[in-house]
Amino acid sequence: MKIERISEHVWSLRTWMIIPFRVWVVKEEDGITLVDAGIPGMTKGILRFIEKLQAGPLRRIVLTHGHSDHVGAINGLLARYPEAEVFAHEIEFPYMEGREPYPGRKKAGQSVRPGMAKPLKYNGEGEDGDGLSAVGGLAVYHTPGHSPGHVAYYHEQDRVLLAGDLFTSSKGRLRKPMAMFTADMAEAVRSSEILRTLQPARLEICHGGPVLQPAAQLDAYQAAAASAAVSGTAKAR
Repeated sequence: MKIERISEHVWSLRTWMIIPFRVWVVKEEDGITLVDAGIPGMTKGILRFIEKLQAGPLRRIVLTHGHSDHVGAINGLLARYPEAEVFAHEIEFPYMEGREPYPGRKKAGQSVRPGMAKPLKYNGEGEDGDGLSAVGGLAVYHTPGHSPGHVAYYHEQDRVLLAGDLFTSSKGRLRKPMAMFTADMAEAVRSSEILRTLQPARLEICHGGPVLQPAAQLDAYQAAAASAAVSGTAKAR
């Protein structure tokens, strides 16, 4: 597992299995927040790093969404830190708990056992995810499309956006999320507006490298996505 300190409070932990898989450790005043839990093979590496960091125990695991490659280490982590809490957007629960198939999939599949995760809280200042309360030092934004309850976490002090599968990337350039696993690509592209809103200095994604000053690429990214959508519609005819 490759470990990289990407800002004052945030570390990226990466492994490879054909494609990269990343999770992020965030140093908080009360201990550690883990953003996403990767695949099962990452469990020991995550635990070793938390212990090596000596910044306190794992307090919480916050999920960008409930796909299996973002929750794989949860059971092992909770075995070591049973008091840690797991959070996800409430919209994800019927899908990740196996009650309904994710949009675009034929069968339901349980990735998180019922009752393991708690819904992210609202602060009453917005609707449809805009009013999600911060978790630790992370502001939370609903960014649907890849999955219905996909969220991104923003460390405002460090100006780092931890965006799960909202994008992929290639050589520092924004790319769309993987189409075969994305429920609604048009909605995912609309959710990319979060970059314009926040203007992060660094974008981190699960299956790709970081993108610096990503908002500067947003217009080109959205234009390319629109062009691809028009082309796809034409071919379908």
